Amino acid sequence: MKYLIVGLGNIGSEYRDTRHNIGFMAAHRLCEKLNVTPELDRHAYYALGKYKGRQLHIILPTTYMNLSGKAVRFHMKKHDIPIDNIMVITDDIALPFGRMRLRGKGSAGGHNGLKNIEEVLGTNEYPRLRFGVGDNFSRGRQVDYVLSDFTDDEFIDIPDLLDQCVEGILSFVTIGLGKTMTELNKKKKD
Repeated sequence: MKYLIVGLGNIGSEYRDTRHNIGFMAAHRLCEKLNVTPELDRHAYYALGKYKGRQLHIILPTTYMNLSGKAVRFHMKKHDIPIDNIMVITDDIALPFGRMRLRGKGSAGGHNGLKNIEEVLGTNEYPRLRFGVGDNFSRGRQVDYVLSDFTDDEFIDIPDLLDQCVEGILSFVTIGLGKTMTELNKKKKD
């Protein structure tokens, strides 16, 4: 069984610890757990991890957020991975900080990375794990907010939340979308 795990974010040190890069952070945490290191490949940093007989093809697109679909499509085709075996991890301002929501399909919800993936793949029916980053911004300041760093208090919680995210990814590849949604979507940040 092969899976494509996509952590969305923007490349560059200026984006490293921003809310918009939580997908990258989760992908890196997954790589640490599987003891693999992403290396530069076509359209993404790429690593192959193995877990309980599954191959996890992990990518962090280098195309920047708004062109993420290009990397997703390339690696889907290159590794012959069906759309049901993709998981895209992304930030979500509609969810409180630390809350995670897994879905098998859905709208982009104004997220440019998800919009581009939907455009390139021609469907919105692919699993996505949305990681809540909160919505503590003034009207018209959404871009500044998602491109800002997490607060010091939030950073304290990030390692545990990333571990929960990785548990959700590993559950998805072993027991499937339905059961993982039931477990992950009911969890709340302590």
